[in-house]
Amino acid sequence: MLARSHGATCAYTPMMHARLFRDVPSYRAEQFSTAAGDRPLLAQFCGNDPETVLAAAMHIVDDVDAIDLNLGCPQRIARRGKYGAFLMDDPATVSAVIRTLAARLPVPVTAKMRIFDDVDRTIAFARMLEASGASLVAVHGRTRAAKDAASVRADWDTVAAVKRALRVPVLANGDVRSLADVGKCLAVTGCDGVLSAIPLLEDPALFSEDRETDPAARARRAREYARFAETHATPARMVRGHAFRMLAPWLSEFIDLRDELNAQGLTPAKVAAVAAEAEKRIDAVVAAGRTEPRPALSDKARARKEKQEAVAAAIEEAEREATALAEADAAAAARAVA
Repeated sequence: MLARSHGATCAYTPMMHARLFRDVPSYRAEQFSTAAGDRPLLAQFCGNDPETVLAAAMHIVDDVDAIDLNLGCPQRIARRGKYGAFLMDDPATVSAVIRTLAARLPVPVTAKMRIFDDVDRTIAFARMLEASGASLVAVHGRTRAAKDAASVRADWDTVAAVKRALRVPVLANGDVRSLADVGKCLAVTGCDGVLSAIPLLEDPALFSEDRETDPAARARRAREYARFAETHATPARMVRGHAFRMLAPWLSEFIDLRDELNAQGLTPAKVAAVAAEAEKRIDAVVAAGRTEPRPALSDKARARKEKQEAVAAAIEEAEREATALAEADAAAAARAVA
């Protein structure tokens, strides 16, 4: 909703695990949070069983404008579960999922994919999605091996080839970090729209024509976000994640504020207070003639800390999914016995 207020015209949910969404009410409540007026909205699922993804989608089909099959996640957890970008190795299963959803859901079905190293293979896969019933295809212009978006440029030429090959709308994803990038991407690819993920998380005003880009602008956006999160109940771990994205990289200098965001019991009001203090400090730094943060840790120590935090977050997410799946299996076994 914050991004919409700054120019975004459509939104996706985070990737949701279809089996957990189908079977675990608490998972549904945490993963799918929206509000009146939060439209158009695409619900993004990962999964490899047509009936499971269909059942998951039916829980929220009246609250969204399309159901999207995620074929882009490159993380190890996706490899283990055979979903996301790793499901692209099994086009027959992908086709079965898309066909089932397209035939039995009252809303359109879309898909987001990555590219292969081979252009022809990429085009063939995209055509399969269209032929199976996808009403829109989003293409991330990197292979699943290219996880580091900062060091691997998106292949807009391959995205353009996909656009030329399909009749349904195609969205381009990758290297869209500003409104200027939007124009460049559309000019190269000829696509019908663009997506942004990490850059939009860092600055939800990315698509705004009057976007403020002074050093404290993202801290102000974090305060805006806190107001949305206070009005619309949002899980604390998601509030924390968004706050970290928007306040970086200044948290590398104001490590006491970083610690406050990491503390237990984080609330939107606390995020607003931290963001306000960050804005005040950034303005003071700028008034003194500096526009970039001065990390409190050495580059090596900071990189090590950020890597540790990233690994810890990935482990936590994997453990959360594994625990939820085990609970779902136990509940299913209990129902079968009964």
